[in-house]
Amino acid sequence: MKSLLRVYWFAALATIAIWALVGWQLGAAALFTVFVLTLLEVTFSADNAVINSRVVVTMSPFWQKLFLTVGIFTAVFVVRFILPLVIVMITSGLGWAEVIHLITTDSEGYAEHLHMAEPMINAFGGTFLLLIALSYFIDASKTLHWFRPIERRLARLGQFSNFTTFIMLAGAIAIFFTVDPAHHTVVLVASVLAMILHIGLGLISAIMESRRKPERKVKHLVGLAALSAFIYLEILDASFSLDGVIGAFAMTNDVFLIMAGLGVGALWVRGMTIHMVRRNTLKHFKFLEHGAHWAIAFLGGVMMAKLYGIHLPEWIIGSLGLVFIALAIWRSQRDR
Repeated sequence: MKSLLRVYWFAALATIAIWALVGWQLGAAALFTVFVLTLLEVTFSADNAVINSRVVVTMSPFWQKLFLTVGIFTAVFVVRFILPLVIVMITSGLGWAEVIHLITTDSEGYAEHLHMAEPMINAFGGTFLLLIALSYFIDASKTLHWFRPIERRLARLGQFSNFTTFIMLAGAIAIFFTVDPAHHTVVLVASVLAMILHIGLGLISAIMESRRKPERKVKHLVGLAALSAFIYLEILDASFSLDGVIGAFAMTNDVFLIMAGLGVGALWVRGMTIHMVRRNTLKHFKFLEHGAHWAIAFLGGVMMAKLYGIHLPEWIIGSLGLVFIALAIWRSQRDR
């Protein structure tokens, strides 16, 4: 219990404070909306926490603290408020002041502009998430497999250099020629940008790894390598959360309620990440990473399907992500 309090005390206090403030100022209906949004964010981001813990465990204590402090500010304020605002500016051609005016006086208009940006968001987020999943499974050095018939075949493809990049580039071209012509350019550019970011962050880590002296053993990532890992986590969080921000407008057009609900959920996801790192969860449940990456692949596919007007209910998307995680934990326990 003490260890749980050390990890989750801040998230718990922030949740109580924000929920109390919303209920006091805006009433029971607004409080219920924030409560539901918080649950949705935690549900959707359970697999995100698993992947986060896989990266955070490689970082030095200093960078882990940055992930909990600066990272929380980035996740709550930048990713869930500033980034959607910037996306609306890019896609609508409106200025900063005009978008702020929309948020404060015409939340329905802001929501409409954000929905218009959905093809760009889905193309970027879907590509980035699929790259994460494919990079994990298409790896010739990977020997532990959960869904063995599928994962073994995918792992063998890792012997071919740049196979993952080839698949994603071919997919981007195929999408370019098959989506609504009005979205051709924005979808292609968003997909290519996601690939550049993913490859670029990997290159930074590889360069820093190659510069280490053989005799110098470094237990944790530091410097540019840690910075690239930190940026990777924030981009991953953005890929998850932007789709959730758009979905949240189905419940309410109040930007501040959305930010409150999703922001509180983000705090709990950060806590879950640190909890997994400290409990060494990935070593105790050997298939947990597999389940998280299958969930990420599913979410990436869902975002790509939205480019063609295929929209699954939010509860199905969130539930299937949890199912992958639960099955992975069950299988890990069974095979101990």
